[in-house]
Amino acid sequence: MPQLGESVVEGTVVRWIAKPGQRVERDEPLVEIATDKANTEIPSPSAGVLVEQLAKEGAVVAVGAPLARLDESGAQSQAAPSQTAQPARAAPSQAAQPAAEVRATPVGRNVAQEHGLDLSKVQGSGTGGRVTKADVNSYLEKGATAAQQSELRPPSSTFPGQRAPTAPPPAYSQPPVAAPYYSQPPPPSMAPAAGYAGFGPVAISLRAYKPPRYAPKEGDQVVPFDQRRRLIAEHMVYSKATSPHVPCTAEVDMGNLSRLRGEWKRAKETSGKAPSFLVGICRAAVQALAEFPRLNAVVQDETLIQRKDVNLGVAVETEKGLLVPVMRRANELSVLGLSRALDDLALRARSGKVTADELSGGSFTVSNPGLKGNLFGAAIINQPQVGILRMGEIVKRPVVRELDGEDVIVIRPMMYLTLSYDHRVIDGVTGNGFLHRVRELIEAAKFAL
Repeated sequence: MPQLGESVVEGTVVRWIAKPGQRVERDEPLVEIATDKANTEIPSPSAGVLVEQLAKEGAVVAVGAPLARLDESGAQSQAAPSQTAQPARAAPSQAAQPAAEVRATPVGRNVAQEHGLDLSKVQGSGTGGRVTKADVNSYLEKGATAAQQSELRPPSSTFPGQRAPTAPPPAYSQPPVAAPYYSQPPPPSMAPAAGYAGFGPVAISLRAYKPPRYAPKEGDQVVPFDQRRRLIAEHMVYSKATSPHVPCTAEVDMGNLSRLRGEWKRAKETSGKAPSFLVGICRAAVQALAEFPRLNAVVQDETLIQRKDVNLGVAVETEKGLLVPVMRRANELSVLGLSRALDDLALRARSGKVTADELSGGSFTVSNPGLKGNLFGAAIINQPQVGILRMGEIVKRPVVRELDGEDVIVIRPMMYLTLSYDHRVIDGVTGNGFLHRVRELIEAAKFAL
């Protein structure tokens, strides 16, 4: 299993492209591997015959662990049937890990952390006893005993500076002045009795609610989530549960930027192809981030890390789902540089050739969901970033402008631009100030190629 990116430590076998007994050439695709960043086809390191698949489809394989055996001499007689394939063997690096460390998939570990669950209490069913998301969910759904519940760790914080209460409040015969707030359900001894009519909020366990299952009927089409859709779903739910999203929207006059694009089209550097409106938005966002560095940041534990480089992610829709490739050091790129980098990343994202590293490390994201019927909307923050800017449709509308001291109604190309920011670390003044500055830069449209 090769290293598929700086932050990638393991991957999931999606499908085997080559079959046992099949001869493959050097660099010919062997197997498709999914990471938390992207799906990648792993090429054969040499020519030969695929003797044995050591990792089954669906297995989680650590970097450096064996995936398959190749016979470089080409002796097909040694080929083993796929039914005899064995689960992926643990990498030497894993064997050297401390015994106290619980082996778990990244998603399983994230779910456990969200619920403050000690992974050592969960029985793993994955490869080599690895704890999976399904194992964690099964443990939570079955419910721990009262003694186990008391051992669940509270989250380190709900937002920087806030911690779960360390002791239950005193009992009151009359309603208290202020009800306590819990970042997790209270211990069983404090659970409200049936028919509770006290003062203040009652902690609710979301695990208690399950929507009724729908039984597909004739004519219904059941479409299982593929690996990428599962990863997107995990990320979206995690982001909404982690960051208190605040959307704010500005109405932007795109007239001057539209005229500037006409000048760009006539410039010899562009060969008649003007950088898009999206590129103009990216240029304005990069400039504004230099003035509002708190938006160019990531949250780590109870710390906000303001990034020096602006690594700008741009959401790209592909046939297999949404990808967000990242333009490294976008603050060092000109408008033309941004345009070329964006075109290259988008093309490779749609053709499946973007790398895992190019999908990670972003510090801010711009989303363009399309120009048809998209008036405005609020995007979900790409964790662990703290903000995302979403474009709306450009529509000609009547607006009021001042001309020679008089108010007049004119027709202008207008667009709604919405910023979603993380209210744990970004306050309204900062978020609104950043969005207002982006609007000013777009409407002034003084960007040089």
